[in-house]
Amino acid sequence: VQLVESGGGLVQPGGSLRLSCAASGLTFSNYAMSWHRQAPGKERELVAMLFNAADSANYADSVKGRFTISRDDAKNTVTLQMNSLKPEDTAVYYCRAFARTMIYWGQGTQVTVSS
Repeated sequence: VQLVESGGGLVQPGGSLRLSCAASGLTFSNYAMSWHRQAPGKERELVAMLFNAADSANYADSVKGRFTISRDDAKNTVTLQMNSLKPEDTAVYYCRAFARTMIYWGQGTQVTVSS
């Protein structure tokens, strides 16, 4: 199983980034997908989660109204659209797939919000 994130980078406050996670080696539609982030010196935290394309997504309070998670089961991808970015959004962002006891993580992509 592989989860490969892309789309991170440096952006100014107020800007936008779109992260993508491409999954392979698993039956993608059977997995709930989520994005997490970890800032230096802090614990990894859940950012957004989507069980399937028909469900409502769950978001951390800190990103509600700014971030949107979506998935494309035909392409085995999950994306995180991040708008109105703030310096406190700076972190390594990780994609996660989970189903029952099976959990897989991507390698992470750095997002830096700075002027």
